[in-house]
Amino acid sequence: MTAYPPPPLRLAIVGPESCGKSPTLAQALTASLNGAGVAACCVDEYARDYYAARPYAPTPHDVLAIARGQLAREAEAARHAEVLVCDSTALTCVIWAEVAFGRAAPELAALNRPRDYALTLLACPDLPWQPDPLRSHPDQRDWLWGLYRAGLEAAGVVPRPIRGQGTGRLAAALTAIRQAGLLKI
Repeated sequence: MTAYPPPPLRLAIVGPESCGKSPTLAQALTASLNGAGVAACCVDEYARDYYAARPYAPTPHDVLAIARGQLAREAEAARHAEVLVCDSTALTCVIWAEVAFGRAAPELAALNRPRDYALTLLACPDLPWQPDPLRSHPDQRDWLWGLYRAGLEAAGVVPRPIRGQGTGRLAAALTAIRQAGLLKI
């Protein structure tokens, strides 16, 4: 019988635009875990690379392609690490589709599997807005945060809200991981 390595532990970081998810929290959390001897890999937000080579004019097809690309990145990273720090998930694409187009296509909704993550960190909109070409809702972050929370809770996932600035935000994420009993760090 062939022994297979256990699947990696997946940590999700989600939340509205300009809430310190990437690179602020995802990369700092990955570096902190690696520094503690945990083989962690940051799974970067695929949407940024997707739109690096094309104009930002999203369609439902684009949102589906981004969700698939995000999951493909996770699958590739899973081959090389024991912990994945996922900067975004298919949930972001579902919320994006619902806000921009009124609904998420069934095949997009099927890609959203929030229970696949051992812990979901929900970044709070408590940081100042930072403009970016891919951001469009500076005055709706609290409303969007509520959509994330509701989407996760509907799936039976209790997210851990992450607040604070700089190292305080990282400390809150590490505390959430410790409290969940996921890693001894």
